Amino acid sequence: MADNYSMRSRVFNRLREDILTGKYKKNDELREAAIGEELGVSRTPVREALHQLELEGLVEIIPNRGAYVVGITSADVEDIYMIRARLEGLCARLAAERVSTEQMGEMEEILMLSRFHEEKKHYSQLFELDSRFHEVLFASCGSKILEHVLDDFHHYIQMVRKRSLTVENRAEKATKEHEAIYAAIKSHDGDKADELATLHIMNARKNMKNHNLGNILDKNVLD
Repeated sequence: MADNYSMRSRVFNRLREDILTGKYKKNDELREAAIGEELGVSRTPVREALHQLELEGLVEIIPNRGAYVVGITSADVEDIYMIRARLEGLCARLAAERVSTEQMGEMEEILMLSRFHEEKKHYSQLFELDSRFHEVLFASCGSKILEHVLDDFHHYIQMVRKRSLTVENRAEKATKEHEAIYAAIKSHDGDKADELATLHIMNARKNMKNHNLGNILDKNVLD
């Protein structure tokens, strides 16, 4: 039973990653046999993973036809940013009270590297550092539930985030916003940390809307 669950989880995580990173695009058919062959598993864990993806709204299963990618729509992305703004503000507020010395040190190192790569326009490294900064921030709030929810939201819009950092001046602004959040947390100023983290996400949302980055599965955006 444990092996079956592990196999289904592996297939689910792989398919979800492939959808969220744009390997599979909107309306692509997900064929059980082809996926099973690619991943070296039977059709059963693939079928179970597809049903789980349908529950998450990433896939639609049409009886007698097959499973098709729905992905993340522009409306979904908009909703995620709005929810993230509220939750990440709360996260930063809690982090100002609960952050550890080790987490502060890691954030400081991330910011130092971010400044270096921002000057060099190394967008791939900046994306990884941006992701890591938020991961440390989420962990520093001291709430496993909030950390898990924010991790999921952050992961769901990774293609938008990756493209967003390449827009002129956004990487520089994002780094400065991270530095301001870090300073507020270091000063244990929960009100300021909340305000700055909320503003950071709202600025990211504004950048996304201004540059039409909302639909991460739109072939015109990704290609």
